Amino acid sequence: MTKSKPKDVPPGKRKRSTREKLLDTAGELLAEFGIDRVTTNLICERAGVTPPALYYYFADKYEVVVALGKRLMDRQNEALERWLDRHLDGGIRAYAENTLELLRETAEITEAEPGGIWIERALHSSPRLEHVRIESHRYVTDKLTEIYVPMLPGYPRELIWLRMRMLVEFGYVATELLHAESGMEREAILAETAQMQRLATLAFLD
Repeated sequence: MTKSKPKDVPPGKRKRSTREKLLDTAGELLAEFGIDRVTTNLICERAGVTPPALYYYFADKYEVVVALGKRLMDRQNEALERWLDRHLDGGIRAYAENTLELLRETAEITEAEPGGIWIERALHSSPRLEHVRIESHRYVTDKLTEIYVPMLPGYPRELIWLRMRMLVEFGYVATELLHAESGMEREAILAETAQMQRLATLAFLD
């Protein structure tokens, strides 16, 4: 019986597969060793690829971590967009009352990502990486502002943006306590964060 010839994998799919494998591996190593001890050679060795394969996509390990950060932020932002669509008909009050849902989903996405917790920490600890976090948080702020402005005709856009920017930053910092503070219960952190964001959002309606 003649064996069928293996189908050729389109070059684009091969490249994407290798890139994702490198990112998954780098995330796992980040969790094991921390950003200072991770090297491109270590990533290649664990991923089972040659250094030229890694350098096809990334100039150095910081570019790898930047890509990890952008992938994580993109996945979190996709959850935000789904949440905004889900509660659009309920207006400001619906968003305020369902903040816990978004916080929980965002935390779960981070925890499911290879090295997700350590990626977040790296985005805070390195000046070479913080732009990824800031750009993503500004994107989230812009999305929220875009939704809220038509619902709040009495408020200047600049004030809405400022409040949203501060709430976004607070939400991310507070949820990072889930993995940084052993003396606080997970649900207590999520619930208290949601309540504080709820009150700040409802203040628009006072």
